[in-house]
Amino acid sequence: MSKKRQKTTNKKTAQNTQKKSDTKPEVKPTDSKMKSVKRQPKRIREARFDKLDNTANLFPVIASRKSSNVYRIAATLTEEIQPEKLQQALDMVLPYFDVMHVRMKTGVFWYYFEDNPNPAPRVMQEDMGPCQYINPLLNREYLFRVLYYERRISLEVFHALTDGNGALMFLKELVYQYLRLVHPEIGKGDRMELHEETTVDREDSYLKHYKRPAKKSYKTEKALVIRGEMFPREYFGIMHGYLHLPDVKRVAKQYGVTVNQYLLGVFAWSVYKGYMHSIPHRRPLAVCVPVNLRPYYGSATTKNFFAVVSAMFRAEREDYTFEEVLAQVAESLKNQITKEHLEEIMAYNVSNEKNKALRATPLFIKNIAMKIIYQMSAKANSGCVTNLGLVKLASPYDTYVESLYATLSMSKNQNLKAAVVSYKDTLVFTFSSAVREVDVQKVFFRKLAEDGIDVSVETNGVYYE
Repeated sequence: MSKKRQKTTNKKTAQNTQKKSDTKPEVKPTDSKMKSVKRQPKRIREARFDKLDNTANLFPVIASRKSSNVYRIAATLTEEIQPEKLQQALDMVLPYFDVMHVRMKTGVFWYYFEDNPNPAPRVMQEDMGPCQYINPLLNREYLFRVLYYERRISLEVFHALTDGNGALMFLKELVYQYLRLVHPEIGKGDRMELHEETTVDREDSYLKHYKRPAKKSYKTEKALVIRGEMFPREYFGIMHGYLHLPDVKRVAKQYGVTVNQYLLGVFAWSVYKGYMHSIPHRRPLAVCVPVNLRPYYGSATTKNFFAVVSAMFRAEREDYTFEEVLAQVAESLKNQITKEHLEEIMAYNVSNEKNKALRATPLFIKNIAMKIIYQMSAKANSGCVTNLGLVKLASPYDTYVESLYATLSMSKNQNLKAAVVSYKDTLVFTFSSAVREVDVQKVFFRKLAEDGIDVSVETNGVYYE
């Protein structure tokens, strides 16, 4: 399988530079200062019970094989993966992350977590599509999996456990320990160490920072749905765009917006031109944007702690310029991503959880209500774009890691999603698509190239089958 990436320039469009990625999941493939932790070869764990956080309560209700609510964060190393060492690293790291070392149970009123007494799940060579449904009964009751393929380590997580920031913390420690085992010169490979910046905090930050009830309801305005010829159930297309991060920052500055606003503006422009073909539509394009709440509250939790806003664009004319689309998107984000507004969203969500009548309602009735609420909110979003920001790995481990990326699974009414991860001087923009057509992706990468951003594109095998 070719690992070469072709560049997209002003003269060569993204359409002509698509290349099969080393992420071909649909086709079966065969020292910074360290904080030392005394390793216990067979760590004794006390029985522990824990309720799901406010966001996590929804995911067990809506998860299915078609909508797995599983996401992936992957690290591509500079050398082939050694499965035995990777398994050994997982066995060593997992006991220190209580948020991952659990199994889910069904109670009378709520789902809950309890400590998982089983050994760590087996690492597996990747031989299936990304972000597949995790059947706990086939995974030693764990709600995450670790996969490897050639030089890549992939962590796939059921969203009830944690969000992308929490999973990233776990993946970084897994990679660190793996590299210590493979390269003993880095450190004592048989000794478990946590980096000084690693947190294993598992507080429920929603409850801790909840302040007051809020009179707010989910918006119910139906949004544009991106449709087309669908891939078979459970499968979807992946397209990675590798962007030169300094270029992206420079262009965003020229437009007077943030990097995130710029990327979402290009996303909206691509849907407007590539899918809507500049035709006005009565329904708005509403892109779901998860916002990490940790910086706003000084939280270091490894549990879910985010709120969701929407990047909005209303196509009421046929002649919008890119600058006009970007202005709409940037303004909608600017008005929503404030601590006050995020606090209102969080307060509304948590107030439902704290409602005494709801707390006393049996789980099967809660599930019905949550499905109805979810279906209403799902109609209000056209897609999703999440940005994990700039990821830094400790030295000397960063010299062994070539790139990082994230992948989102499909969900109701959201047939096109994207995840963004920046590492060193590369920003990876990864499309996940349930539809075979790639018109939106083509417009997206062409626009970046037109703006002077160095781009190379990879896809997985499904677009060539």
